[in-house]
Order: sequence, then structure tokens, then C-alpha cells
Amino acid sequence: MSGVTLKTQDLSGVPVLFLPAPPGRGEAADIVGAALEAGARWIALPAGGLPAGFLDLSTGVAGEIAQKCVNYRIGLAVLGDMGPALERSGALRDWVRECNRGGHVWFLADEAELAAQMAALGGA
Repeated sequence: MSGVTLKTQDLSGVPVLFLPAPPGRGEAADIVGAALEAGARWIALPAGGLPAGFLDLSTGVAGEIAQKCVNYRIGLAVLGDMGPALERSGALRDWVRECNRGGHVWFLADEAELAAQMAALGGA
């Protein structure tokens, strides 16, 4: 994450670290460290440009990143259109649906939807 300008923004009283590009395998600790350093309670990743391995659950990339965030009590929001990937993979579709039912990992359309989720939870 070094050399990358990171943006932290307050959404409904919750500090969110917005990453300009999604992380790859082995970078989960880096993004969690960046969030902790910034005082963020959530990390927002862009869905556009996610590495193919993230969307293929058998690679473990998504699980590694999500688990690291959960372990450190930092929420993870993937923002953007996941439609095509969800159409191709029933397992991914099921995982996204389950994640969105919880309070740690969300797949949302955009920053406005994230802000609405935060407001609905009263500043999770």
C-alpha cells in the first residue's frame, strides 16, 4: 500500500478507508494495517478491476481478505456492479448473499448505498 494515496471519509459517523485499487493475494494484512493506521472501521474496495482470483472463490483470495478484516473487526465493502460475476458463479452468488445478510462484509452498488447501510445501522 506504500506510495498509494488513500482516502478516508466519514460515512454516518463511521470512518471508511477507500482503496483506489483492489488488493491481491497476500495483501490482506497491508489493507488491514492501512485501515488501522488511518483509524478506519471499514474498508471500501472498487469492484471494477478486482483480480480474477477474487471472484473465483476456489483461489481463496476473497476469503483471505474477508477473514483478515473480520479478525481485526474492520468491515469490508466491495462497491460496484457484480452482476456478470454473479451470473457466472452460483457459489459466488450464494457467498455474496450471505455476506450481505451480515454486518462484516457487504457487496454494494456504490458509495451512496454504503452510506445508506451505515446510516441504517446507526453508524456501525
